[in-house]
Amino acid sequence: MQKSERLLNLLILLLVQRRYVGKARIRALIDDYRDAPDEAFERMFERDKGELRALGVPVETGYVDGFFEDEPGYRIPADEFALPGIELTADEAAVLGLATRVWRHAGLAGHTSDALAKLAAAGIDVDRGRLDVLAPEISAEEPAFDALWQASLDRQRVSFDYQRAGATAAMKRTLEPWGLVSTSGRWYVVGRDLDRDAERMFRLSRIQGRITKIGRAGSYAVPPGVDLRSLTRRLGPGPRTEAATLLVRQGSGASLRRTGDVVEAGVTGPDGSTGWDRVTLTVSSLRWLADEVLAHGTAVRAEAPDALVTEVVRRLDAVQESA
Repeated sequence: MQKSERLLNLLILLLVQRRYVGKARIRALIDDYRDAPDEAFERMFERDKGELRALGVPVETGYVDGFFEDEPGYRIPADEFALPGIELTADEAAVLGLATRVWRHAGLAGHTSDALAKLAAAGIDVDRGRLDVLAPEISAEEPAFDALWQASLDRQRVSFDYQRAGATAAMKRTLEPWGLVSTSGRWYVVGRDLDRDAERMFRLSRIQGRITKIGRAGSYAVPPGVDLRSLTRRLGPGPRTEAATLLVRQGSGASLRRTGDVVEAGVTGPDGSTGWDRVTLTVSSLRWLADEVLAHGTAVRAEAPDALVTEVVRRLDAVQESA
């Protein structure tokens, strides 16, 4: 059970009670509490009460029995917790409905209530058909979404295996996640890369395996003034403006072929054979393309422009000198 779900269950449990609820009954009804050892339950329960109060929820303390003060209990007075009436326009309701679809794609449907049903019950007219146009653009089906979203809320460091485009193997990365952003139909996690001590963004679809949480929640803070949208624009790939050609050995470079504009088969390669293809593509960064060329080893050769060839040669010379 996720922490947010546990807090929500505690909130609902205390909110629907007219009388104070004893700690033993609370523990019996909430999975995380029931499964925890005594000492861990006490710490978790006290921490959760504190977090609800910090959010402005009036958790009230009294006694379970009105005549005997031998068992403390808890409840949330509904009249003090009630929010003023909310009026939503049709567009605002549609946006809220769209959010519920994202959660459904993210696998959280089992843990959340259907906000659209509540809106309908409140008499707000929601046109579900309007959401079909937008929903496919922002679905969140990547397995890593839930864990990274929760870690960004908890301010908890994570590690994961990440495979860059064109790389032959995944690399372990450690990150302080600041938030998740959807752009161009893809989800990215943005934060501080602890291995490089720099701001970085990672595409969720390239994360392999499970997300591992490291250390305790609340172990870092997002720097003040961070704007995830502007950070994504700065870190993300820019518009494709650089034209380049590569010689790719037949049967290799699948990712380069997919992004290529033109593939000319059976050209003569650097070894004099015709077992090569010429791939013409447009990219946003020749530096990025140099990374891809080197990642493919001897199966890919940079052909043009000269700046790309020079960059590849420079890096190979640097490796040779350091060997």
